[in-house]
Formats: sequence, structure tokens, C-alpha cells
Amino acid sequence: MDDGVKGSVLGELHALRDQVTGVTDSAVASADGLLIAADTGDVRPDVLAAMAAAALGLGKSTADEVGMGELREVVTRCQSGHIAIYAIDRTCLLVVLGDEGLDIARLHLQSRPAVTRLAGLLAA
Repeated sequence: MDDGVKGSVLGELHALRDQVTGVTDSAVASADGLLIAADTGDVRPDVLAAMAAAALGLGKSTADEVGMGELREVVTRCQSGHIAIYAIDRTCLLVVLGDEGLDIARLHLQSRPAVTRLAGLLAA
């Protein structure tokens, strides 16, 4: 991947952290779990990418099985925060981790246009 594209992807990840209260980590990966870019602290980005791809794959299979259309996102609420995984077209994903104070409504509001921009960047 071109360094300019990777820098733009990282810019999108940093913007989400700045725009949404509670975002702690984020990454973009291919649908098969290969890391493209990450804005993480203590989280291992390669493992995050692989696990997010597995969760997204399970969500896609479930959506297909029940006939509810194309999967947009998978959100998991944990004891101390949230994991949100957004499909970027059919080839990539955005995963965002947030602490207990995550503004999930704002995350959804900000991440959807970010997913559209990321799709354009990654298609180039």
C-alpha cells in the first residue's frame, strides 16, 4: 500500500479518536484479517485485525442466513467498553474500541461517513 494512502487511512483513524468521546483504539484491516493501518496503544493490532475479521465474517454469515441484507456493522458490548466493527465494502473493515464512556451514538454517526471515505481510499 502506498504511504500516502496509509497516511490518509491513519488520518481517518485519528479523526475518529478526536471526534468521538471514549474511542481508545482503532484499525483498518482486510476482510481476511490482514492489518492495513492501526491507531492502537496496548492492543496488538495484528491480533485485533484478525479477530475483527472473524467477528465480521460471523456477522455476515448470520445476516445472509436470516435474509436481512448486507451487513453494515457488528457491535459487541463488554464489561468495560465496546467493540464496533464496520464493513468497508466487501473487502475491508474498520474496528473501533471504546471504553465505558464511549458515545456509541456519536461513533455510529461519525464512522459511517468515515467508512465511505475509507472505501474510496482503499479502492485507489
